[in-house]
Amino acid sequence: MRYRSVSELNDDARQLAQDLPSDIDLVAGIPRSGMLAAELLCLHLDVPMTDVAGLCEGTVFETGNRHDDSPSLDGVDTVLVMDDSVNSGAQMRETRRRLDGADLPFDVRYGAVYISTSGHEYVDYWSEVVPMPRVFEWNLMHHPTLKNACVDIDGVLCRDPTTEENDDGERYREFLSTVESKTIPNQRIGWLVTCRLEKYREETEAWLDEHGVEYDELVMMDLPDKETRQERGNHAEYKAEVYESTGATLFIESSERQAAKICDWTKKPVFCYGSNEMMQPGRIQRTYRKGNDYLSRLVENPVGFIATASKYLLSRGYHGLKR
Repeated sequence: MRYRSVSELNDDARQLAQDLPSDIDLVAGIPRSGMLAAELLCLHLDVPMTDVAGLCEGTVFETGNRHDDSPSLDGVDTVLVMDDSVNSGAQMRETRRRLDGADLPFDVRYGAVYISTSGHEYVDYWSEVVPMPRVFEWNLMHHPTLKNACVDIDGVLCRDPTTEENDDGERYREFLSTVESKTIPNQRIGWLVTCRLEKYREETEAWLDEHGVEYDELVMMDLPDKETRQERGNHAEYKAEVYESTGATLFIESSERQAAKICDWTKKPVFCYGSNEMMQPGRIQRTYRKGNDYLSRLVENPVGFIATASKYLLSRGYHGLKR
């Protein structure tokens, strides 16, 4: 599962801005997600922005106080129509047909930050080829891939209970019934996987129904009480087993520690909602190997390791200041 964050989108939009020809006068975004890419790109290019409808109507977004002149299409010769990504090209083809029918007096070009392996057929400019399957930070929790995903509840759909609320009694039942929502996907989820106990199914199902969460299965821990669950301490292992048995292609987990363990045990991607990170099996293994290597070097030669590490950190700080 390939993943790109908003931070990476900004970096790639900046690189695209540097690679584009210098004659782009206006950026027009394709709603909705294309507006984010267009906004970032026009800021790096320092040119006005509009959307597809505005382009057809001859209107440009306000630019604030940085520019003295009121924004308009006067003097615009070349327009770059942007989307965040192109896969099948359906949206880009539809946009082309609409703009061709509008008979605009501009040189209209098309671009996307990310394209699939065949996406170059539909755009003139792009930043990176990102093959399928892929998801982005800005659409992950509302993406059709959720139908084949396992999703944690506490820390994702709602907050975690406080110590006082988590009493395995009446206060906990009150939390389950009244906790505010955090993220409510607009797509159906394949499996909700939670360490909540089976005895709280009624309250959990009622809350999910009240908040419009659609799902196929709700998997809960079949243990008698909180004390037994804590004694076992197998939260990540339990979730990993469910992940394996369902055949899901993604697990969305709130805890960074549990996410790393699930990824390591299943050798499948896990998105950590808490740290906003897509964990991939290969990278987890490399991180563990590097950590073990550093630990071995520290044990074998504590003084030498600390001295080397200190020099490295000082060097990083110096070069950071130079930038």
